[in-house]
Amino acid sequence: MAKKKLENLSFEESLTELDTIVQSLEQGELSLEESMALFERGLNLSQVSQTKLQAAEQKVKILLEKNGEQQLTDFNIAADEQISGEHL
Repeated sequence: MAKKKLENLSFEESLTELDTIVQSLEQGELSLEESMALFERGLNLSQVSQTKLQAAEQKVKILLEKNGEQQLTDFNIAADEQISGEHL
């Protein structure tokens, strides 16, 4: 199966492929050349995913500013669990 170009992958597809790459590299059954090619693809996927996350964060900031909110607050899992009473 041919690999999609990085710019054509959704964020979720990028993460899925990155996870597959990590699993393949961790198994250690690939040749050096295959490992290096996968490692390079993984780095590129990581960069593309980071760019997509930054774009999404910028869009959220713009939407919040339009609604009168001036800044994002950090997500705090512990505080969220205390509020909801749930544990992961």
